[in-house]
Amino acid sequence: MEHFDASLSTYFKALLGPRDTRVKGWFLLDNYIPTFICSVIYLLIVWLGPKYMRNKQPFSCRGILVVYNLGLTLLSLYMFCELVTGVWEGKYNFFCQGTRTAGESDMKIIRVLWWYYFSKLIEFMDTFFFILRKNNHQITVLHVYHHASMLNIWWFVMNWVPCGHSYFGATLNSFIHVLMYSYYGLSSVPSMRPYLWWKKYITQGQLLQFVLTIIQTSCGVIWPCTFPLGWLYFQIGYMISLIALFTNFYIQTYNKKGASRRKDHLKDHQNGAVAAVNGHTNSFSPLENNVKPRKLRKD
Repeated sequence: MEHFDASLSTYFKALLGPRDTRVKGWFLLDNYIPTFICSVIYLLIVWLGPKYMRNKQPFSCRGILVVYNLGLTLLSLYMFCELVTGVWEGKYNFFCQGTRTAGESDMKIIRVLWWYYFSKLIEFMDTFFFILRKNNHQITVLHVYHHASMLNIWWFVMNWVPCGHSYFGATLNSFIHVLMYSYYGLSSVPSMRPYLWWKKYITQGQLLQFVLTIIQTSCGVIWPCTFPLGWLYFQIGYMISLIALFTNFYIQTYNKKGASRRKDHLKDHQNGAVAAVNGHTNSFSPLENNVKPRKLRKD
């Protein structure tokens, strides 16, 4: 295993250059294997979980959902506030910001962005709660792609570009998650559901977030600084993929035909849950439905 890890590190260094030494020894960052294993386990649970729950009663999880969503709301609020103050104190340049130009403010950004990376591991629980509550129609291609990719992407970000121009998307996303997880938490309380009106605007905010991130990232390409260009090109490509998937989700969910299909679908699958956001409704066919049932043998 040590030989494999050394070979992997050598490959990453040849491909991406030397790692940022400021995060050396930080939890989960020295070795990519734990992050990769967590992602594989997540995908296995996505695949096997609904099969395991098929003939079982759904779990309510109401109490733990309130605590879970409140915790992520507060964590997202903390990250947003710390990132904004760190950028302000470090006098970050909106158009392009290197990774070693703001001294102690860079370290503040790095510490917060480690929590942002770690929060992507915690957010795997979003999917696990869907499985336990048998809300399998909410486990979409968009949902799984977004959750599985973010943890892995941010491992690489934290090891090579853990501050500087990397701050912008995480700051916007933390603000969106304050709105999103507060919505989730309140929707876990049945008496609050009639008063929740901002789900549609969360999705609009997410799309706006991706567009603004592309604009800000493109500034670093047009007016370059010491921030590596390769990372900027990758971020633009990733944001385009999210815009395509979220736009499809928005159209399927909020146009008249999509709303009618969703209403019929919820009648068939109602188990005390409300439709969620962040690609959690049936903008694509559920993953488990991609497996065709086997025909019974007549003998």
